[in-house]
Amino acid sequence: MAETLIRIDPSSPIALYRQVQEAIVVGIAAGVFDVKRRLPSSRELAAELEVSRNTINLAYQELLAQGLLISQERRGIFVNPDLTPDQLEAFTASAADTRPEAPVARIDWAARLAPAGDASLPELIKPPDWSEYPYPFLPGQIELAQFPARSWTRCLREALFQPHLAHALQDSAGCDDDMLVEVIRTRLLPSRGVHAQPEEIMITLGTQHGLDLIAEALLKPGDRVLMEDPGYLDIRHIMTRHQAEVGEMPVDADGAIVPADLTGVQAVFLTPSHHHPTNVTMSMDRRQAALEAAAASGTVVVEDDYDAEFRYSGQPSPSLKAIDPSGDVVHLGSFSKFLAPGLRLGFLVGPAELIAALRHSTRYTVRHAPGVLQRAMALFLDSGDYHRTLRLNRERMRKKFTLMCEGVAELLPFESRCRFPSGGMSLWFEGPAELDARVLQEAACQRGVLVEPGDYFFAATAEHGFGSREVPAHPGGIERYPWATLRLGYAAIPTRAIRPGLEVLAEVAREVV
Repeated sequence: MAETLIRIDPSSPIALYRQVQEAIVVGIAAGVFDVKRRLPSSRELAAELEVSRNTINLAYQELLAQGLLISQERRGIFVNPDLTPDQLEAFTASAADTRPEAPVARIDWAARLAPAGDASLPELIKPPDWSEYPYPFLPGQIELAQFPARSWTRCLREALFQPHLAHALQDSAGCDDDMLVEVIRTRLLPSRGVHAQPEEIMITLGTQHGLDLIAEALLKPGDRVLMEDPGYLDIRHIMTRHQAEVGEMPVDADGAIVPADLTGVQAVFLTPSHHHPTNVTMSMDRRQAALEAAAASGTVVVEDDYDAEFRYSGQPSPSLKAIDPSGDVVHLGSFSKFLAPGLRLGFLVGPAELIAALRHSTRYTVRHAPGVLQRAMALFLDSGDYHRTLRLNRERMRKKFTLMCEGVAELLPFESRCRFPSGGMSLWFEGPAELDARVLQEAACQRGVLVEPGDYFFAATAEHGFGSREVPAHPGGIERYPWATLRLGYAAIPTRAIRPGLEVLAEVAREVV
């Protein structure tokens, strides 16, 4: 701390103790020293600055006498928590001579930065303080209290001891943790009907990382790709950034409608288990037809299997990768959706030649996912804690799903359609034409309810902007009025808060429609 914050100039006419004192005042004003962290001891600071302890003690004694600092017995010296802004301003003004001069930029960074190809697309921003809201119907987050912290901490600790230490801490030069690859291959993928060799599996920093790797490896500027409409917004961003021409496939109650002729299409992106964002499941007939069309045209099928574990009734449908006779489907999985999005770990399964190319590319960007997280995840899976947590979460989510379906059907005040699929982690709600979901979102937020407008996910919004009343021209598709759609997540909200939260949302809806 002292090494980076406090500088003294022995040749200055200002006394050394005064220089130290004023540097501490500037550090407090900048927020570097605060009430929670102990300041360096006189011995530490004297050694760092190569001055006598008397110099440091004199600086501290004056600041203590002035009330800027306080001394806590057996703990050390801290910033006074009762210091008022006016007092701090007065102290800072007296130390103005020691403040570093503000840098003067020589480069016009706004002009130098290359414009992003997706700058015109909408971006979905979630409130960073979402967990402080009483009713967070927010997709993409988890209920923090339900994270298996004890089991995960044990696995992290175990990863830092032999025989795991080298695997956790070494630079693996683009390779993945062989233990994690093996447990994914033998414990996770078979439940999705996927059988793969180690050289066909790669660890990613979440699904977005996998999608970006695929785009970089397979697409040239101007290549045509297809995604679902409505569909996963981040796919549109990633493909647009790689200068691909993005086309859309309509979605109905049986999932995406893939064209029978995919000639000229380089890649098709699908979320067949639970469509993002509506959660409908792609029918087996549609899956078979999509694979046949892709095989005939040489189109790469990319399957995002992001929350297939959460099915609450009936038998899960096999993944596209499982029923693909060619082995060419690229399958993306994630640990983020049910365990914790902040872990940023996922995996990608595909042909060995593609995986080798993606590994080589990764070596010169992020190099590899953090080794300690990979080994901890491997231990978590191997111990059985993963599957125990999954079973508990699935049962908890089943209860939440039931409460959500009952509450939405009973409480929301206007004629609407709501998708009640057999699984997933959110509900897709379609209101009447007079509903503006963005107005509802803002009003609900003021009452502690977080919801997600659905128009983000439509191509019409990407083309015409927010507020557009353009109805997508997809005969037979699910949408009627994109601007009147909501996505209601229920993974993050506590079970006890679902009913009260829906009641508040219903009150707000009556006010804005």
